[in-house]
Amino acid sequence: MHGQLLLLGVPGTELTPEDAALYQSIQPGGFVLFGRNVESPEQLRKLTDDLRDLCETTPVISIDQEGGRVSRTKKIGATPPSAKELCDKNDLGLIAQHGKLTAFLLRILGFNMNLCPVLDISYDDHTDNAMRGRCYGTDAQQVITNAGIFNRNLRHCNILSSGKHFPSCGLADIDPHHDLPHVAKSVDEMLASDLLPYTALMPELDSLMSCHVHFSAIDPDSPGLPGSFSRNLLTHLLRNQLGYEGVIITDDLDMGAITKTYGRGPDVKLAIEAGNDMAMICHQPTTAPVAINHLKELPHHRIDDALRRVEKLKKKLYVPLPYSTELWDKIDKDITKLRIDVLGAEHAQKTIDDSGEARSPVEDY
Repeated sequence: MHGQLLLLGVPGTELTPEDAALYQSIQPGGFVLFGRNVESPEQLRKLTDDLRDLCETTPVISIDQEGGRVSRTKKIGATPPSAKELCDKNDLGLIAQHGKLTAFLLRILGFNMNLCPVLDISYDDHTDNAMRGRCYGTDAQQVITNAGIFNRNLRHCNILSSGKHFPSCGLADIDPHHDLPHVAKSVDEMLASDLLPYTALMPELDSLMSCHVHFSAIDPDSPGLPGSFSRNLLTHLLRNQLGYEGVIITDDLDMGAITKTYGRGPDVKLAIEAGNDMAMICHQPTTAPVAINHLKELPHHRIDDALRRVEKLKKKLYVPLPYSTELWDKIDKDITKLRIDVLGAEHAQKTIDDSGEARSPVEDY
């Protein structure tokens, strides 16, 4: 039962007997895959099918397939344009096409959820906070328009979505993969800017992802508390004030912003206690039994509330498309064409980032 509140990573490109035994025992609510899990289209589809077969109820099988820097399938196919590249092109039809093609790509590979769109506002694309190139705009309305079109088309083609990183990673001054960022913006200021994409698109999002950033205006008495562990943020503001009733998923609890302060077990307990419904453990899935032992310490009503939301989310999941080499090749060609339409033929051929900007672990997983 408690395993349903976990979204777990997978170590490699195929399941070992030990992996299979762990997941069968835990019965997690779902999985999140990364570049390390990708070797070929056929291999990846077999992996997602194997994960599905281990679960008594249909699992969430998710991935970060944003485009640009965060394209987990870049080893096996064309890299879609990034949110910033699509935004700069200023063609809503191309953004819609990106949403549709991403959905078909993921469905043929066996996924049912994409951990995007990014709803952060880009304040400074050169800040080393993991957000470079990933935002759909430099103001709230631009993000609402562009991310909204991507989200609508992704979902119309039967892949569930997750708006991130609530309430904002765009304001962060450092990369939460390394350490905990601190943001001093007032709640009223955020309601008039960073939170607008969430309030506007909330009815169209299947889930939200909470971020590992400390907001001093929200938790003034808890200076080291991440937003992902904040009851003030997730229960009082998001649930009670903004009226959000959907699933909340943490960002990866194996990020430095969390691991430098919290151990496995207490981190998951704090996350669910604060109002998250699923805790994401991307890189250390073998710690899941420890997490479950700590979840058992929470009140039944909090567990039941989270389970109810996860169950409701799972009822919306779609089955994968049948796999064929012909369909895979067609989708890959269509993504290549989209890349050329957005970037131009010469720039579209570049596969190496020569911007000189600092890399983030988010693009290397």
